[in-house]
Amino acid sequence: MGGTMDGTKQQRRGNTRQRIQDVALGLFAEQGYEKTSLREIAERLDVTKAALYYHFKTKEEIIVSLFEDLTKPIEDLIEWGRQQPGTLETKEEIIRRYSEALAGAEPLFRFMQENQATVRELRIGDTFKDRMRGLRDILITPEAELVDQVRSVSAMFTLHAGMFVLQDLEGDPEKRREAVLEVALDMIRQAHEHARHKGD
Repeated sequence: MGGTMDGTKQQRRGNTRQRIQDVALGLFAEQGYEKTSLREIAERLDVTKAALYYHFKTKEEIIVSLFEDLTKPIEDLIEWGRQQPGTLETKEEIIRRYSEALAGAEPLFRFMQENQATVRELRIGDTFKDRMRGLRDILITPEAELVDQVRSVSAMFTLHAGMFVLQDLEGDPEKRREAVLEVALDMIRQAHEHARHKGD
């Protein structure tokens, strides 16, 4: 009996960093980033401030670490995409995986949207724009017509819109995500078709 308990506890403890991030993000959403102190984060977590300090010295560090952790899948996706042939399958797979990565990072993106001054100060936005350019360059067929390049990039923004603009629509969020993904994939296919026929 004792063994299993310890195992679970070990896991939890091993993931203090993640728990701090989640709790901090929750508090920032609840009462605003500026108004939240490290002490409050520690209290909500039921740890001492020193324990929290061991992982993060400032609120800024928490946000930057969250940003790095949650956008890591996007970075991995760009690395993967650069090594693939520029086929339609590759592009569809990128859109699918990007949709998943965004869903996983949704609370962070909401934070970024609501705390633009902080995001500017921490230069998180710049990094994010770089990543989006990286994705864009994989999705676009360089010799495609401008309208199809726009379609390819719009596929990416459709996923963003699905996250921000459509989040208060009625209905099941999972169904909404599927619908948004379907539209994004349509755009990618259309752009790809045109570029192909142009080459004929």
